Amino acid sequence: MKEQFIEILRSINREGMENLIEFLEKTDFFKAPASTRFHGDYEGGLVEHSLKVYEILKHKVNNCIEKIEVSDDSIKIIALLHDVCKANFYKIDYRNAKNALGVWEKVPYYTVDDTIPYGHGEKSVMMISEYIKLTPEEKYCIRWHMGFTEPKEVYNTLGVAFKKYPLALLTHEADLEATYLYDI
Repeated sequence: MKEQFIEILRSINREGMENLIEFLEKTDFFKAPASTRFHGDYEGGLVEHSLKVYEILKHKVNNCIEKIEVSDDSIKIIALLHDVCKANFYKIDYRNAKNALGVWEKVPYYTVDDTIPYGHGEKSVMMISEYIKLTPEEKYCIRWHMGFTEPKEVYNTLGVAFKKYPLALLTHEADLEATYLYDI
């Protein structure tokens, strides 16, 4: 999946893309889980999740009742990089658990080690922006891709963002579908 992911990124016509790819390859992005226990909680889950979000978002844009004008490059950037903040974010730790025979043993599990506490969507925007220039719509879509899983205190702002950029709502939906319909 790493090769497919990088091939899609390389098809994007955006200055700095090779530097972004180089950065990703120096992190654990391609081996990281998508979460600790909710979806894609296995090695490589993050890249698999990102590719599924891309597939779903592309389908949503192409089949939306209201036409959404957006470039293929923007769809790729938004979907593939929305969770770049999870690079170097998860660590493996160990805990005791009983195996099938009832014997205690140390088993690995993922835990969070957030060395850059800058939020979620906004952290992805910040990290991506260090390598490529994002359009305002790309920034909003990535920033607000968590949608209504954000704290209720920001729902008014979220609603305004979704009105201004309907693609941000579709991004949130694509992320939810990849998570809950495909468990990726």
